Amino acid sequence: MGIAAWLVWKQTGFRAGNVPLGLFGLQLVLNAAWSWIFFGMHRPDLAFIEILVLWLAIVATMWAFFRYSRLAGWLLTPYLAWVSFAAVLNFTIWRMNT
Repeated sequence: MGIAAWLVWKQTGFRAGNVPLGLFGLQLVLNAAWSWIFFGMHRPDLAFIEILVLWLAIVATMWAFFRYSRLAGWLLTPYLAWVSFAAVLNFTIWRMNT
């Protein structure tokens, strides 16, 4: 993830309105929020909704990264796969505990 962001930053820099790096920051915040909701609040129902938003943010980040570096976009693929798996686990835990 860090290398992907660096590849994009190398081309865009830190400027106001930098959509790709803004999306990258958003998905990092959403990732941290999921942990707090799931583990801290013990709310797998809300965490599942949040992880779906996170998944969409990762896809948007990948799309934005592809516009600047195909490698940067592809480097986020394992992260998307992991979050997809985590979403399935989250959903299963939620459903088994209701």
